[in-house]
Order: sequence, then C-alpha cells, then structure tokens
Amino acid sequence: MPIPLVNSIASWFLKKRFHQIELFLKYPNEVQNELLFSLLQTAKDTEIGKQHGFESIKTYSEFANRVPISNYEGYQHNIERARQGEHNIFWPSPIKWFAKSSGTTNAKSKFIPVSSESLEDCHYAASKDLLCMYLNNNEDSQLFTGKSLRLGGSKELYKENGTAFGDLSAILIDNMPFWAEYSSTPSSKVSLLSEWETKMAAIVNETTNENVTSLAGVPSWMLVLLNNVLEHSNKDSILDIWPNLEVYFHGGVSFNPYVEQYKKLLPRKEFRYYEIYNASEGFFAIQDRNSSSELLLMLDYGIFYEFIPMDTYGTPEEKIIPLSEVEQGKNYAVIITTNAGLWRYNIGDTVRFTSVSPYRIKVTGRTKHHINVFGEELIIENAEEALKRVCKKTFAEIIDYTGAPIFMEGKEKGAHEWMIEFKTPPKDINYFNELFDNALKALNSDYEAKRYNNMTLNKPKINIARPHLFYDWLKENNKLGGQHKIPRLSNSRQFIDNLIALNQQGKS
Repeated sequence: MPIPLVNSIASWFLKKRFHQIELFLKYPNEVQNELLFSLLQTAKDTEIGKQHGFESIKTYSEFANRVPISNYEGYQHNIERARQGEHNIFWPSPIKWFAKSSGTTNAKSKFIPVSSESLEDCHYAASKDLLCMYLNNNEDSQLFTGKSLRLGGSKELYKENGTAFGDLSAILIDNMPFWAEYSSTPSSKVSLLSEWETKMAAIVNETTNENVTSLAGVPSWMLVLLNNVLEHSNKDSILDIWPNLEVYFHGGVSFNPYVEQYKKLLPRKEFRYYEIYNASEGFFAIQDRNSSSELLLMLDYGIFYEFIPMDTYGTPEEKIIPLSEVEQGKNYAVIITTNAGLWRYNIGDTVRFTSVSPYRIKVTGRTKHHINVFGEELIIENAEEALKRVCKKTFAEIIDYTGAPIFMEGKEKGAHEWMIEFKTPPKDINYFNELFDNALKALNSDYEAKRYNNMTLNKPKINIARPHLFYDWLKENNKLGGQHKIPRLSNSRQFIDNLIALNQQGKS
C-alpha cells in the first residue's frame, strides 16, 4: 500500500477517534459513571454479579458499599477456577487468556484474566490511540514508511484446559491484527521465543536490515537490545543502522535513569520519546503531547477508576474515592474495575495527578515498592529524580539500582543501603553519595526530617555493583525478558542481601 494512502487512512481514523477522546476530556466523570453502570449491567448474571446484587445498584455509593476492595490473593481462587475452564464467574464472556505477571513484589506468579473485550477495547484500542496522538502531534512523521521494532516478553504461550497463559506481550502478539504484524519486526515467531538470550540474537539478526522507524518496549531491556545491535553491526550510533528511526514508545519502568544513555545511542535532537502506562490488568494512560512527561488518563477503555490517598493507605482512616474527587499534586494508589472482570482491584501502582482538567498523571511507584521503615516515606519517584540530578552533576551513568533499609541495632541508627551498577561511574563515590543524600532531602521532607543531625537515619551507604550484576541476578531467578523489572525499593533486605552475596561471588 502506498505510504500517502496509509497516512490518509491513519488521518481519517485519527479524526474519527479524536471526537470520542474530546467527549471524555469534556465530560470525564459522566463518561466514567456511565462506564461503571455498563460494566455492572454486563456482569449482573455472573457469580460475582449475583453475589453483590449488581442488577439493583443505582449509584456509585451503593457500588462502593457492596463491593469490597480486592487484591490478587482475594481473586486467586476464582481465577484458578476460570483457568480450569469454568465460565461466568466474574465476567460473562469466556476468559481464554491469562497474562502471567512477572511478580516483582511477590515470588508467586499471578495470572491476570484477559477477556476478548479487554483485548479489543483496551489494549489494541490504546495502541491505535497512541499512534493517533503521535501522528496528530507530528504531521511530518514518516512512521509508516518502515516498521516498528517491538520488544516483548520472553515467555511462550502455554495452553491448558482450553485456556492459555503467557506474558501479556505474547498474548497481544499472538492475537494482533494483520496490519500490526505487517508493520512490525521481528516476526511473531521470533517475538514468542522463550529463551531470552537466543531470542535476543535472533532479534538482532532479523531487524538490523529492516527499515525501523519506531521502537517499543521496556527501557531497561530495549537498552540491552540496542547495545547488542551496535556490537553486532560495529556502528557508533543506532541511527547509523536505522537512519529513519524517529520515536521510541516506552513504558513499564521509569525512563529517568536511562535518558542520557538513550541520547548517546540516538544522537538526534528532534528524536522523540513517548511514554505509556500499561500493565497486565489494562492500558491506562498515554503521553498525548510532544516533550511532556505527563500522561493522559484514558477514560473509555472499559476501566472504571478509583483511588486511595497514600496518606491514608493501609491505615484505619483509609478512604477510597472516585476520579471526580482526586486532587492535583497528591499521591494515590490505583483501584480498577475492568471489562475483564476485575472488580475494585488494587493493582499496586501509585500515581500523582499533575492536572485534573484534563486528568493527567505521573506514575510514582508501587504501593509495596517504597522504604518507610523509619517514617521517611521514600518512593520510587524521589529516588529516580535524585539519581537523575546527581548523575547530571557528576557525569555518571546508571544501568540499574535497588535500595533497602539498614535496620537499627542496639544504639546504632538506621540508614538506607543502595546497590548501583554504573555504566560510567562517578570519579568520587563519596561525593556522589553526599549529593544523593542532599537531593533526597530536597525532594522528600520526611526523609530530610529523619536525616536532620542524623536523628534517625545515618547517611546512605552505596555499594558499587560489578558489571552485569543485575543481569546475573535476573538470570539466576529466571527473570530474563522484556517485562521483568528490577525491584527498585523495598522495605525488606531480601533483594539487596541476595545482590550483595552475588556481587561478592564475582561471577559474570
């Protein structure tokens, strides 16, 4: 198909879709309210629908009073029944797919239900919207002159009992429409390879001679792939291999630690980065403007949103509020009700609203990924920003990191201990540590109070990781692949103690 025709079709679709987007931008709370009652009506004859009397729910308050907040543990029994082939438990249409979560906060695997509705009306709809927004903002784009290099998870799909499970990316690739397969690289066959290192070599071989115009994947793993491509081709810049590359669509982990490394690999001032916020449970938000780190919350993907203010989270005063009651600048845990049958489900993510008209957010971390042993309430967003500032001042580059508490013993005060793997280490790690400590104080008043005169917390302790430490840790724990992530912060020492031990072994 000629490129001008492809762009014309995309432009037509874009205009059509933007009328719908304008509707939820203008009437966000009405759209969300209507969506909630549509979900309740659809699922009224399911087991959960009958149990909670969905048919007679007339207001949001009734919904909130009748349906309890749940997490995976609360859903696990019903999900296992559905995986064995039972139907109509929490959603009326048969659930054939289950997205296997990488489970960074829990050693056990999670199997998140994926309905045909959530595939079409959420995940695939979001992919099209992402392209629409990008093309709308960049009319000179040549995106469709080439292919999108997608880097998904490393798990194959495993079929049993008439149902299948695998990484969400594998499910999406296995079910994607023909136009997406035509415009993507590597092939589905290579994308679905299960052994990560074999797959990585196959991707390099299959993509280096393609005309790649966009990248899509998790920043940490995409960086591994791009470095392998450079090594294979013996080039200095990715743009020497793919000169028409114009945008990187990324999500899954914060981009902050990787920004400078990407700028070196992609040395073009006008190169664009677009962030997305998606998970196994759904696709939630999209960057809708060039050069913006804020994400537009998408309100018509079959997901009804509620939020728990993090200053009450897990306390007797905990309260759950609808979207209409959120405040700008506050940090919230995200609760979702979805078109895959998750009802008031706590996904474990935290977001901060940067705007309430329209509703725009930044992902700030995980409800379990923080350090609050001493009342310091340190979240991932604080750590990412502090490291970014310090790396800029010291000309250091970070590959990966994790942080954990040093618990008080006797009269010894507590502290935070960090394991950091540098691509370019700072000349003076003590100066780096001092700047890092000061940056955390500037970003987090609770941390600053605990550090005042070493009242509760001593200075941070930084361990320099040997090369490939985090890669080796992921490999040892069978977590190599596009959707697995390093646990950034933890209230326990489980991860950091394992890493310290592995670091001392000195294997590569």
